[in-house]
Amino acid sequence: MPVMRETEYKGKVVWLGHVPAGKSIRANAVDALDLGFFGDRGARHEGETRASCVRVKNLYPPGTDIRNARQLSVLSAEEIEATAQEMGLDRLDPSFLGASIVLRGIPDFTHIPPSSRLQVAGGVTITVDMENRPCVIPGREIETDLPGHGAAFKPAAQGRRGVTAWVERPGELKLGDTMTLFVPDQRNWAPLGQPVSN
Repeated sequence: MPVMRETEYKGKVVWLGHVPAGKSIRANAVDALDLGFFGDRGARHEGETRASCVRVKNLYPPGTDIRNARQLSVLSAEEIEATAQEMGLDRLDPSFLGASIVLRGIPDFTHIPPSSRLQVAGGVTITVDMENRPCVIPGREIETDLPGHGAAFKPAAQGRRGVTAWVERPGELKLGDTMTLFVPDQRNWAPLGQPVSN
């Protein structure tokens, strides 16, 4: 029996972004991404390894060279819309968020299990690392273009910031592609014999 279970959920690629190398996380909207084992070619987060950040500070000293499982930032169109509404905006441009991929159609997207796969039929596959917690950096991008709204991003995006991911099978990902969600076929973790909760 496969250890990855295909689900009924599919996400349509409705937005793609390339974040050029540099200090800003602002993405440029593109029609396709050339995804290799190192991620989005020429992007800010491209690479087999990366310097450790605050998210793993209890594991490594800052700047330690570690495997790069944060090559891509994947978000849900529905969750972006909910965040925008909470911020009092009609629309929130994914470019402000450093988004690589925006999908429509997968509910509760930010909380899909780590190690899930998103796959285009017969092609490119990405592996989910984990939830991408909101931080102040996208708020700065928002504030530049929409003064007075930047500080509202972090609280509004709680539980809706999407996931980070890395490329498992390279290929070209295009606007309009459909990605099927596969999840690990395993029960919830229950240390010390505690009851399993869903």
